[in-house]
Amino acid sequence: MYSNTNRDEAYKHRLLDFIRREYGITVTDIAPAKRGFYGETWKINTKNTRCFLKLVYAVEHKEVYKHSLPITQHLCDHGIDFISRIVKTKHGGLFAEFDGAILGVFVWIDGENAQNEDTKPVEYQLLAKVYTVPTDGLCIPREDFSSSEVDLFFRRWRALGREEVLALLEKNRDKIEHRAKRLKAAAKLCQGDTSGFVITHGDAGGNFLQSCDRNYIVDWDGVLLAPPERDAWVCCQWDWARDAFCNALQQNGIDYTLRIERLAFYAYWYFFFYLNAFLDSRVEVGIIEEYIDGWIEGSFRYIDEQKL
Repeated sequence: MYSNTNRDEAYKHRLLDFIRREYGITVTDIAPAKRGFYGETWKINTKNTRCFLKLVYAVEHKEVYKHSLPITQHLCDHGIDFISRIVKTKHGGLFAEFDGAILGVFVWIDGENAQNEDTKPVEYQLLAKVYTVPTDGLCIPREDFSSSEVDLFFRRWRALGREEVLALLEKNRDKIEHRAKRLKAAAKLCQGDTSGFVITHGDAGGNFLQSCDRNYIVDWDGVLLAPPERDAWVCCQWDWARDAFCNALQQNGIDYTLRIERLAFYAYWYFFFYLNAFLDSRVEVGIIEEYIDGWIEGSFRYIDEQKL
């Protein structure tokens, strides 16, 4: 799903004039880009190149986005060439403020999202390369293994006014409460242990792009200093995926073994994180229903069989 804010021609003219003044870029064409859930995204053409614009208006996401950009630049400075490269302002800034939003400009990357059994080992190799990058004292948000997403979800449930969504959640109450209990149990086991923390993406599969003979992982807005399980949990139910992830770590000199309590934490945390995002954005009830019983179920089956 993507941001689909409608903008009139006056807005586009103001945006392009701002880009010209702040970045020194003269735009020949602009079109919406189907990338991004929270951000408003555009593709622009110039005489010599193409760029990707991402504007974040939501107050709760602006600071997260702004603070992710120095980390993206840090990765580029350390030789990571398969991520979005930032285009700086004329004064060397990593972002600008436009119309109340945080604006980032990036070099355009061609390609479409592709996820299957063949792309996962490639994705894991790219992530493992990022894991080797030192933090060098960079200010990066750190995982605290909080279960607050559960509390947020139940507060939103109590305040919800959409009858069809309320009926769906009530129908799945036992399942949801079980997952909440499992998240809190896993969180208690994980808290206080920061061993093995690396720079993680959080949704690499959803942002894995293939373009000709190159592969990329874009959208590092949710970057977090956390254990590798944050990127590994999505496919943890499959032996081949766990093996491919561990092989990528070993081949890049990372001595780390995936831990079940951390896989459990992230599986259940992301369940509530995405559920909260769906409720917040008021998506159709069918999307929520498909999500509750959909792709995430496989990870839960594997994790529920394990002893925490």
